[in-house]
Amino acid sequence: MRERVSAWGVVGTVPRVAAVALVVFAILYVVVIADPVVDVGNWRTTNFGSAIDNPGAFVYTLLDAITFAALLFIVASGFSLIFGLMRVVNMAHGSLYLLGGYIAYEVQQEMTGRGFSVQPSEVTTWEWVLPLLVAMGSIALFGLAIQQLFLRWNQGQDLRQALITIAISVIVADQVIAHFPRHVPEGSQRFGGNAVSLGWPGWTNRLVDLQVWNVSYSLARLTMLALGVAVGIALWLWLHRTKTGMVIRAGVDDRQMTSALGINIQITFAIAFAVGAALVAMGAIVQSSQGNVSQGQDGVWLLNSLVVVIIGGMGSLLGAAAGSLLFGLVSAFSITYLPIAGEDCCTQYSPVLTFALVALVLAFRPQGLFGRAA
Repeated sequence: MRERVSAWGVVGTVPRVAAVALVVFAILYVVVIADPVVDVGNWRTTNFGSAIDNPGAFVYTLLDAITFAALLFIVASGFSLIFGLMRVVNMAHGSLYLLGGYIAYEVQQEMTGRGFSVQPSEVTTWEWVLPLLVAMGSIALFGLAIQQLFLRWNQGQDLRQALITIAISVIVADQVIAHFPRHVPEGSQRFGGNAVSLGWPGWTNRLVDLQVWNVSYSLARLTMLALGVAVGIALWLWLHRTKTGMVIRAGVDDRQMTSALGINIQITFAIAFAVGAALVAMGAIVQSSQGNVSQGQDGVWLLNSLVVVIIGGMGSLLGAAAGSLLFGLVSAFSITYLPIAGEDCCTQYSPVLTFALVALVLAFRPQGLFGRAA
């Protein structure tokens, strides 16, 4: 028996050592092994070379990773909150993202009065903040209606709730495509879920000199990072310093005991769902300002949220932050530092590494980095 236990320890150690070795190799590859583009086909050849060869590109990539992680956190934290407390895999999360982005776009178009061609430098802070508030409020109410009408009466029936939210997701996405966008350039087709963008406030439309290796970085992306940090701090204070937050955390730990203490857990569920929906709308607005919103993105951001929650752990705010950061780092660095082994290889395989990260975490921590074992 002792020999079996000893053998199992050896077998369990080998994968851990291999995983650590892969991580160490990846770090060394980025920092010292990678070469600048000289001879395409060499496994060491990358777009910019190693961090030592081109520290400026390394800093740019690191900032891209962190700012993207902030966006991921805003979108995924609401999903994690709903998933962790209510045990509802809200498959309509992506469609709420889509609807929130288009609502904000339409409000901003009405406010600016200059149509589709409004320049970012012409957008005032209020013309960005008000669409944000309107979209967050609208999606929060819509999410609350979904929870009260479709999910409240079948708690604990995970499969039924998942199927219901899938149906809602399909309906909402189809209606968004049918009715948005309404403001389009003259001569273009209205509706159809075409890609549209919001404008950041004009004061963000500049570069900031970071005084590090001649790096100047977008103030808009730094604003995105600041918003992610602000959401994280606000959620932490709410969950740890208010009575409602303490009830939510108690509900995550033991829903039955929380109800047995006489706490109206239904109100807690409703609040959590509304806040989660509002956060995904906020994420949609931030992404629409930095990039765009269009049909098909609902599935992308639902998948992104699932990956973050799987990596970080169910119902954990710290886990959502850690999952977002790891996702952002792997995504940004794989795009920049995967070898250029040929004309058609290999940076397009960066999404594979994201799912390799998921597999790696699940292999050693099935409950996620900060999740609790069932």
